[in-house]
Amino acid sequence: MEVISVRDDIRAALAGGHPIVALESSVIAHGLPAPVNLSVAHSLEQVVREAGAIPATIGVVEGRIRVGLEPDEIERLGTSDDVLKCAAGDLGWAVARGADGATTVSATVFAAASAGIDVVATGGIGGVHRGDAGDVSADLPTLAQYPVAVVAAGAKSILDLPRTLEALETLSVPVVGLRTRQFPAFYARSSGLALDKYAEEPKDIARFCLIRWHQLAQQGGVLVACPCPEEQALEPAEVEEATTRALRDAAAQGVSGKPLTPWLLAAVTETLGPRTIAANHALLLNNARVGAGVASALRQLSTARDH
Repeated sequence: MEVISVRDDIRAALAGGHPIVALESSVIAHGLPAPVNLSVAHSLEQVVREAGAIPATIGVVEGRIRVGLEPDEIERLGTSDDVLKCAAGDLGWAVARGADGATTVSATVFAAASAGIDVVATGGIGGVHRGDAGDVSADLPTLAQYPVAVVAAGAKSILDLPRTLEALETLSVPVVGLRTRQFPAFYARSSGLALDKYAEEPKDIARFCLIRWHQLAQQGGVLVACPCPEEQALEPAEVEEATTRALRDAAAQGVSGKPLTPWLLAAVTETLGPRTIAANHALLLNNARVGAGVASALRQLSTARDH
């Protein structure tokens, strides 16, 4: 049995050189409440299609890593209470158990790269957690390992963003701001941290990726930083205040390790209310649209290069 199964239309698209955008499934199973999660999952795929690319939502179903979930499989991951949260290092365990699993950024990047997909769209990446516990997301080393462009609204605002950017630099993962010169902070459009790489259009990012991966043979990923759309973005100060409160409560209740990120995000959402879900929805859709633009530009430039 194939451990990684690629849906037939995606396999055909890969063979035909069509643009494809991989989407994570952790946001469906663990990131958004029902029934919003399923609505967002289907909206993300629709946005990618409308922008001229093919969506490939990735997850684990009955121990098989699926590159391109079917609608009933998306519903399964979005409604079951027994779905593992899978970073890249958890995939083997999910396969061995024959379990269902929702992929985080790192697992999605691994599966996408394994299938030959070079663009992933997500909400925000993981990174270096605040404090001195030394908790660092698997997203960072995985990004450094595979030639994939990850489109995200920066890193989740609950993290230590300066140290996350430093870690990305250490790992030689370039961060390119799309129409922004500051690192986004998930719900907030800016963290106040300057970026030294800037692009005006997705085609500029695609050109950079091709130079990095093919002309320079540097195989690590690229983080494309896209701010949350202005209409739905939250103010940095209010997000930071809610995050500080959530971190204090998490420490008091002994929440740590893998459950910490979803716990903190839920606590911030409870404090700030429905606006966080609206912001999350908006940035996810925006990133999916940008991802389709990058994927399309990569295919066009690759075709021109080959001819």
